Amino acid sequence: MTDLEKIRAAVRSVRDFPKKGIVFRDLTSVMQDPELHLLCSQEHLNAVHDLIDKVDIVVGMESRGFWFGPALAAELGAGFVPARKPGKLPGPTVEAEYGLEYGKDRIQVHADAIMKGARVLIVDDLLATGGTAEAVGGLVRGLGGHIVAYLFAIELDALRGRARLGDVRIETLMHF
Repeated sequence: MTDLEKIRAAVRSVRDFPKKGIVFRDLTSVMQDPELHLLCSQEHLNAVHDLIDKVDIVVGMESRGFWFGPALAAELGAGFVPARKPGKLPGPTVEAEYGLEYGKDRIQVHADAIMKGARVLIVDDLLATGGTAEAVGGLVRGLGGHIVAYLFAIELDALRGRARLGDVRIETLMHF
């Protein structure tokens, strides 16, 4: 069994969460196992290894992007910026509203977090409809950053979120 097959086998599927009709792909079961957590982190780095010294900032989307983003940033020689829900960041922020497969939400980054021309990798655990990633990408571009890639552990192919992200490199470890 490959490392990715081991990780995939540990992903828990939770039916009707957060609302009826949704099958939630849960990585917490992977994160609870030190070996699988390390393997998943290594697979993330393998997916973007060619970007070492070509990324200035890794943006981790709330909240599971925080699981992989900081360590990945350190490995890539980049800084880390959290994209958070409103009211979680001190100081001036910029904000975007986005749609989820089950509602609407908003996300913010610090207004001074991304310098003009910064090369940015956006990281999260899951690509579903692409709403969150699209919103964060808009914030990055609005601050003058250049998105070099998006990186996800899981992609829900049937929801076609990839189509919302434009002509940008997208890496995913597993497809459901």
